[in-house]
Amino acid sequence: MMIKQNYQVLLEKQLAEIKSNSKKPSLLLHACCAPCSSYVLEYLCEHFDITVFFYNPNISPIEEYTTRADELIRLIKEMPLKNKVSVIIPEYSSIPFEQIAKGKEKDEERGNRCTDCYRLRLKKTLELAEEMGFDYFTTTLSISPYKDAERLNNIGLDISKESKATWLYSDFKKKNGYKRSIELSNQYNLYRQNYCGCIYSKPIDQ
Repeated sequence: MMIKQNYQVLLEKQLAEIKSNSKKPSLLLHACCAPCSSYVLEYLCEHFDITVFFYNPNISPIEEYTTRADELIRLIKEMPLKNKVSVIIPEYSSIPFEQIAKGKEKDEERGNRCTDCYRLRLKKTLELAEEMGFDYFTTTLSISPYKDAERLNNIGLDISKESKATWLYSDFKKKNGYKRSIELSNQYNLYRQNYCGCIYSKPIDQ
């Protein structure tokens, strides 16, 4: 029987190694929304120079994408973070997601379509991390109780095998991370969406 990894423990080991070095590394943090980013930024800001990358072609319609992006920008401006955090908001395009979702439209939530969506977003994050010379990359997605941390970490490790950018382990729902994100969302009156973003997860009555 395979022992399930504790990704929070693995992350803490990485952070301990980073703390022992004098230079603060750079981190490209893929973010899905402001609520999920809140705790992750609070937690990681003292360890890294962070740039947040809002790459989410799965989100639709464009008005939803814009709302989430604007809330993320507002959060970063209003939160008293220990270090300056930059943010990159790509121009909206749903085409990359539509291409990977083709033929999987009827998949159940957390099925192969979701796995391919994770990979799409993480690969784009890694590509930018390599292009801009970031030391680490990771995603806020694992803070959600609806997201599979094992799947996310396996993808991150797999795509970064031959990369100079190191995958930062994550299961941000640990240590009451999800609970803290709800507290921060209430504190900053953040918009909290009721679906992950794609049309296949959107409630029928909306």
